[in-house]
Amino acid sequence: MGRKKASPDVWGSYGVRRRRGGQGWWYVVGLLALAAVLVVAVGPGRVAAWFGAEDTSALPAETARPENAPATPLAKGPTGAHPFRGSPAARWADGRDGITVPGARATGWMSKAQVADALADTVDFLAASNLDPAVLRGERPREAIALINPHQKDMREFLKTAFSAPTREQNPLHLFSRFDTTLVQPATKVIKTRGRLDYRAAKNGAVQVTSDVTFVYALERAGGGEVTRTIVRRELVVNWDDPSRIITEPGTFSLVSFKSVSANGGCDKAKPVYAPTFDSDRATGKDVEATGPEKDPYDRSEDVGTLSDSDECGAVSRL
Repeated sequence: MGRKKASPDVWGSYGVRRRRGGQGWWYVVGLLALAAVLVVAVGPGRVAAWFGAEDTSALPAETARPENAPATPLAKGPTGAHPFRGSPAARWADGRDGITVPGARATGWMSKAQVADALADTVDFLAASNLDPAVLRGERPREAIALINPHQKDMREFLKTAFSAPTREQNPLHLFSRFDTTLVQPATKVIKTRGRLDYRAAKNGAVQVTSDVTFVYALERAGGGEVTRTIVRRELVVNWDDPSRIITEPGTFSLVSFKSVSANGGCDKAKPVYAPTFDSDRATGKDVEATGPEKDPYDRSEDVGTLSDSDECGAVSRL
Protein backbone atom coordinates (compact mmCIF):
# COMPACT_ATOMS: atom_id res chain seq x y z
CA MET A 1 0.00 0.00 0.00
CA GLY A 2 1.16 3.53 -0.69
CA ARG A 3 1.63 6.14 1.97
CA LYS A 4 -1.40 8.21 2.85
CA LYS A 5 -1.11 11.87 1.96
CA ALA A 6 -1.38 14.40 4.75
CA SER A 7 -4.69 16.24 4.86
CA PRO A 8 -4.62 19.67 3.15
CA ASP A 9 -5.86 21.15 6.44
CA VAL A 10 -2.53 20.21 8.01
CA TRP A 11 -0.80 22.59 5.61
CA GLY A 12 -3.12 25.51 6.45
CA SER A 13 -4.34 28.34 4.26
CA TYR A 14 -2.78 31.47 2.87
CA GLY A 15 -3.68 34.79 1.29
CA VAL A 16 -1.48 37.21 -0.67
CA ARG A 17 -1.62 40.97 -0.79
CA ARG A 18 -3.89 42.11 -3.63
CA ARG A 19 -1.88 43.24 -6.64
CA ARG A 20 -2.25 46.67 -8.17
CA GLY A 21 -3.32 46.85 -11.19
CA GLY A 22 10.35 39.11 -24.00
CA GLN A 23 13.34 38.38 -22.07
CA GLY A 24 15.36 35.17 -21.63
CA TRP A 25 16.26 33.55 -18.34
CA TRP A 26 18.72 31.05 -16.93
CA TYR A 27 18.90 28.98 -13.80
CA VAL A 28 21.34 27.24 -11.51
CA VAL A 29 20.20 24.65 -9.00
CA GLY A 30 22.08 22.74 -6.32
CA LEU A 31 21.09 19.96 -3.96
CA LEU A 32 22.49 19.12 -0.55
CA ALA A 33 21.69 16.03 1.50
CA LEU A 34 22.34 15.70 5.19
CA ALA A 35 25.44 13.64 5.83
CA ALA A 36 24.95 10.30 7.57
CA VAL A 37 26.73 11.66 10.62
CA LEU A 38 25.90 15.25 11.49
CA VAL A 39 29.16 17.06 12.19
CA VAL A 40 29.37 20.78 12.91
CA ALA A 41 32.70 22.53 12.60
CA VAL A 42 32.98 25.01 15.44
CA GLY A 43 35.32 27.95 14.96
CA PRO A 44 36.73 30.10 17.76
CA GLY A 45 33.93 32.63 17.40
CA ARG A 46 31.26 29.97 17.82
CA VAL A 47 32.47 28.07 20.87
CA ALA A 48 30.56 30.28 23.30
CA ALA A 49 27.27 29.22 21.77
CA TRP A 50 27.80 25.69 23.08
CA PHE A 51 27.82 26.87 26.69
CA GLY A 52 25.08 28.59 28.60
CA ALA A 53 21.60 29.50 27.40
CA GLU A 54 20.73 29.55 23.72
CA ASP A 55 20.24 33.06 22.32
CA THR A 56 16.77 33.27 20.74
CA SER A 57 16.58 37.06 20.46
CA ALA A 58 15.58 38.37 17.03
CA LEU A 59 18.38 39.36 14.67
CA PRO A 60 18.42 42.78 12.99
CA ALA A 61 17.16 42.79 9.40
CA GLU A 62 19.70 41.81 6.74
CA THR A 63 20.61 44.80 4.59
CA ALA A 64 23.75 43.45 2.89
CA ARG A 65 25.50 40.14 2.38
CA PRO A 66 26.98 39.01 5.73
CA GLU A 67 30.71 38.42 6.04
CA ASN A 68 30.48 35.12 7.93
CA ALA A 69 28.20 32.17 8.55
CA PRO A 70 25.93 32.49 11.61
CA ALA A 71 27.08 31.05 14.92
CA THR A 72 26.06 27.54 15.88
CA PRO A 73 23.38 27.45 18.62
CA LEU A 74 23.28 24.84 21.35
CA ALA A 75 23.63 21.30 20.02
CA LYS A 76 19.97 20.29 20.29
CA GLY A 77 17.81 18.97 17.52
CA PRO A 78 14.27 19.97 16.54
CA THR A 79 11.16 18.68 18.29
CA GLY A 80 7.46 19.19 17.70
CA ALA A 81 7.38 21.78 20.48
CA HIS A 82 10.62 23.46 19.35
CA PRO A 83 10.93 22.87 15.59
CA PHE A 84 13.72 25.44 15.10
CA ARG A 85 15.77 24.49 18.14
CA GLY A 86 19.46 24.21 17.34
CA SER A 87 19.09 26.24 14.15
CA PRO A 88 20.30 29.80 13.46
CA ALA A 89 16.82 30.30 12.00
CA ALA A 90 15.39 30.33 15.53
CA ARG A 91 16.45 34.00 15.61
CA TRP A 92 15.17 34.81 12.14
CA ALA A 93 11.90 36.53 11.36
CA ASP A 94 8.78 34.68 10.27
CA GLY A 95 7.51 34.56 6.71
CA ARG A 96 7.70 37.68 4.60
CA ASP A 97 8.87 39.71 7.63
CA GLY A 98 12.35 38.24 7.12
CA ILE A 99 12.72 39.77 3.65
CA THR A 100 14.32 43.23 3.85
CA VAL A 101 12.93 45.70 1.31
CA PRO A 102 15.01 48.83 0.54
CA GLY A 103 13.50 52.27 0.35
CA ALA A 104 12.04 53.24 -3.01
CA ARG A 105 13.43 55.95 -5.29
CA ALA A 106 12.64 56.89 -8.87
CA THR A 107 14.61 54.47 -11.08
CA GLY A 108 14.57 53.69 -14.79
CA TRP A 109 11.11 54.28 -16.26
CA MET A 110 9.43 54.09 -12.83
CA SER A 111 8.50 56.78 -10.34
CA LYS A 112 9.21 56.34 -6.64
CA ALA A 113 5.68 55.04 -6.05
CA GLN A 114 5.94 52.59 -8.94
CA VAL A 115 9.25 51.26 -7.63
CA ALA A 116 7.65 50.75 -4.21
CA ASP A 117 4.86 48.77 -5.88
CA ALA A 118 7.36 46.69 -7.88
CA LEU A 119 9.31 45.82 -4.74
CA ALA A 120 6.14 44.88 -2.88
CA ASP A 121 4.96 42.73 -5.79
CA THR A 122 8.33 40.99 -5.92
CA VAL A 123 7.93 40.06 -2.26
CA ASP A 124 4.42 38.86 -3.11
CA PHE A 125 5.92 36.52 -5.70
CA LEU A 126 8.42 35.13 -3.20
CA ALA A 127 5.66 34.61 -0.64
CA ALA A 128 3.28 33.01 -3.12
CA SER A 129 6.08 30.73 -4.36
CA ASN A 130 7.58 29.66 -1.05
CA LEU A 131 5.16 30.39 1.80
CA ASP A 132 1.70 29.53 0.46
CA PRO A 133 0.60 26.25 2.14
CA ALA A 134 -1.33 25.18 -0.98
CA VAL A 135 1.83 25.52 -3.07
CA LEU A 136 3.91 23.75 -0.42
CA ARG A 137 1.59 20.75 -0.60
CA GLY A 138 1.93 20.61 -4.38
CA GLU A 139 -0.86 22.73 -5.82
CA ARG A 140 -0.26 24.99 -8.81
CA PRO A 141 1.20 28.38 -7.74
CA ARG A 142 -1.45 30.46 -9.52
CA GLU A 143 -0.88 33.67 -7.53
CA ALA A 144 2.84 33.56 -8.29
CA ILE A 145 2.43 32.69 -11.97
CA ALA A 146 0.02 35.62 -12.36
CA LEU A 147 2.94 37.95 -11.63
CA ILE A 148 5.09 36.61 -14.50
CA ASN A 149 4.87 38.42 -17.85
CA PRO A 150 2.51 36.21 -19.92
CA HIS A 151 4.29 37.31 -23.11
CA GLN A 152 7.58 35.76 -21.97
CA LYS A 153 7.46 32.73 -24.25
CA ASP A 154 10.31 30.74 -22.74
CA MET A 155 8.75 31.01 -19.29
CA ARG A 156 5.38 29.88 -20.60
CA GLU A 157 7.08 26.80 -22.03
CA PHE A 158 9.03 26.23 -18.82
CA LEU A 159 5.90 26.37 -16.66
CA LYS A 160 3.92 24.14 -18.99
CA THR A 161 6.56 21.41 -18.92
CA ALA A 162 7.45 21.82 -15.25
CA PHE A 163 3.90 21.10 -14.13
CA SER A 164 3.00 18.44 -16.69
CA ALA A 165 6.16 16.45 -17.43
CA PRO A 166 8.95 17.76 -15.18
CA THR A 167 12.58 17.16 -16.07
CA ARG A 168 15.89 18.06 -14.48
CA GLU A 169 16.03 21.30 -16.48
CA GLN A 170 12.33 22.14 -16.32
CA ASN A 171 11.38 21.44 -12.74
CA PRO A 172 8.97 23.48 -10.59
CA LEU A 173 11.45 23.33 -7.71
CA HIS A 174 13.66 25.77 -9.59
CA LEU A 175 11.14 28.47 -8.62
CA PHE A 176 8.63 27.02 -6.17
CA SER A 177 8.90 25.14 -2.87
CA ARG A 178 6.81 21.93 -2.92
CA PHE A 179 6.95 18.86 -0.69
CA ASP A 180 6.10 15.18 -0.96
CA THR A 181 2.98 15.03 1.23
CA THR A 182 3.21 11.25 1.47
CA LEU A 183 6.40 11.79 3.47
CA VAL A 184 6.04 15.01 5.43
CA GLN A 185 3.70 17.61 6.84
CA PRO A 186 4.43 20.96 8.54
CA ALA A 187 5.68 20.74 12.11
CA THR A 188 4.56 24.35 12.56
CA LYS A 189 2.79 27.03 10.56
CA VAL A 190 5.91 29.21 10.90
CA ILE A 191 8.45 29.36 8.06
CA LYS A 192 11.65 31.17 8.98
CA THR A 193 13.20 33.51 6.43
CA ARG A 194 16.21 35.76 6.01
CA GLY A 195 17.15 37.79 2.98
CA ARG A 196 16.87 41.03 1.10
CA LEU A 197 15.94 42.81 -2.11
CA ASP A 198 18.11 45.16 -4.17
CA TYR A 199 17.28 47.03 -7.37
CA ARG A 200 18.85 49.10 -10.13
CA ALA A 201 18.16 50.56 -13.56
CA ALA A 202 18.70 48.00 -16.33
CA LYS A 203 18.60 47.81 -20.13
CA ASN A 204 15.74 49.58 -21.91
CA GLY A 205 14.89 51.50 -18.77
CA ALA A 206 13.74 48.43 -16.85
CA VAL A 207 13.88 48.32 -13.07
CA GLN A 208 15.81 45.15 -12.20
CA VAL A 209 15.07 43.64 -8.80
CA THR A 210 17.33 40.99 -7.27
CA SER A 211 16.22 38.94 -4.28
CA ASP A 212 18.35 36.58 -2.19
CA VAL A 213 16.31 34.76 0.46
CA THR A 214 16.73 31.63 2.57
CA PHE A 215 13.61 29.73 3.65
CA VAL A 216 13.70 27.24 6.54
CA TYR A 217 10.87 24.70 6.74
CA ALA A 218 10.28 22.63 9.88
CA LEU A 219 8.66 19.32 8.93
CA GLU A 220 7.50 16.13 10.60
CA ARG A 221 6.63 12.75 9.22
CA ALA A 222 3.22 12.56 7.57
CA GLY A 223 0.82 11.70 10.37
CA GLY A 224 3.12 13.19 13.01
CA GLY A 225 6.29 12.12 14.77
CA GLU A 226 9.95 12.84 14.09
CA VAL A 227 10.90 16.40 13.10
CA THR A 228 13.47 17.62 10.59
CA ARG A 229 14.17 20.74 8.55
CA THR A 230 14.58 21.56 4.87
CA ILE A 231 16.45 24.72 3.87
CA VAL A 232 16.04 26.41 0.50
CA ARG A 233 17.97 29.47 -0.64
CA ARG A 234 16.85 31.29 -3.77
CA GLU A 235 18.31 34.12 -5.81
CA LEU A 236 15.85 35.62 -8.26
CA VAL A 237 16.44 38.42 -10.79
CA VAL A 238 13.43 40.03 -12.45
CA ASN A 239 12.89 43.01 -14.74
CA TRP A 240 9.95 45.33 -14.34
CA ASP A 241 9.90 46.40 -17.97
CA ASP A 242 8.97 49.70 -19.59
CA PRO A 243 5.74 48.85 -21.47
CA SER A 244 6.66 51.37 -24.16
CA ARG A 245 9.71 49.23 -25.03
CA ILE A 246 8.88 45.66 -24.01
CA ILE A 247 5.64 43.74 -24.55
CA THR A 248 4.32 43.13 -21.06
CA GLU A 249 1.20 43.41 -18.93
CA PRO A 250 0.62 45.80 -16.00
CA GLY A 251 1.72 44.35 -12.69
CA THR A 252 3.93 41.64 -14.19
CA PHE A 253 7.69 41.17 -14.47
CA SER A 254 10.04 39.27 -16.80
CA LEU A 255 12.26 36.62 -15.25
CA VAL A 256 15.95 37.19 -16.00
CA SER A 257 17.54 34.42 -13.91
CA PHE A 258 16.95 32.17 -10.94
CA LYS A 259 19.34 30.15 -8.80
CA SER A 260 18.53 27.87 -5.90
CA VAL A 261 20.16 25.44 -3.52
CA SER A 262 18.27 23.11 -1.21
CA ALA A 263 19.38 21.16 1.86
CA ASN A 264 17.60 17.96 2.89
CA GLY A 265 15.19 18.02 -0.02
CA GLY A 266 16.46 14.90 -1.78
CA CYS A 267 19.07 14.31 -4.47
CA ASP A 268 16.82 13.49 -7.44
CA LYS A 269 17.09 16.60 -9.63
CA ALA A 270 14.15 15.53 -11.79
CA LYS A 271 11.73 14.99 -8.90
CA PRO A 272 9.18 17.86 -8.76
CA VAL A 273 8.84 17.86 -4.95
CA TYR A 274 11.24 17.96 -2.02
CA ALA A 275 11.58 14.61 -0.24
CA PRO A 276 13.24 15.23 3.15
CA THR A 277 14.80 12.48 5.24
CA PHE A 278 14.98 12.13 9.01
CA ASP A 279 17.65 11.18 11.52
CA SER A 280 16.23 7.68 11.85
CA ASP A 281 16.45 7.25 8.05
CA ARG A 282 20.11 8.12 8.12
CA ALA A 283 20.73 5.88 11.13
CA THR A 284 19.42 2.90 9.15
CA GLY A 285 21.39 3.80 6.02
CA LYS A 286 18.43 4.98 3.95
CA ASP A 287 20.06 8.32 3.10
CA VAL A 288 23.43 7.73 1.46
CA GLU A 289 23.06 9.92 -1.61
CA ALA A 290 25.42 12.70 -0.53
CA THR A 291 28.66 12.44 -2.50
CA GLY A 292 29.71 16.05 -3.08
CA PRO A 293 31.52 18.59 -0.89
CA GLU A 294 30.06 19.61 2.46
CA LYS A 295 28.29 22.97 2.66
CA ASP A 296 26.61 25.07 5.34
CA PRO A 297 23.07 25.94 4.16
CA TYR A 298 22.87 28.80 6.66
CA ASP A 299 25.99 30.53 5.34
CA ARG A 300 24.66 33.53 3.45
CA SER A 301 28.13 35.05 3.07
CA GLU A 302 28.67 32.88 -0.01
CA ASP A 303 27.12 33.51 -3.40
CA VAL A 304 24.29 31.12 -4.26
CA GLY A 305 26.20 30.09 -7.37
CA THR A 306 29.16 28.81 -5.33
CA LEU A 307 26.82 26.62 -3.29
CA SER A 308 25.17 25.12 -6.36
CA ASP A 309 28.10 24.87 -8.78
CA SER A 310 28.65 21.14 -8.30
CA ASP A 311 26.72 18.54 -10.26
CA GLU A 312 26.99 16.23 -7.27
CA CYS A 313 24.61 16.13 -4.34
CA GLY A 314 26.70 17.55 -1.54
CA ALA A 315 26.48 17.04 2.21
CA VAL A 316 25.42 19.67 4.72
CA SER A 317 27.14 20.43 7.99
CA ARG A 318 23.92 21.22 9.84
CA LEU A 319 20.17 21.60 9.52
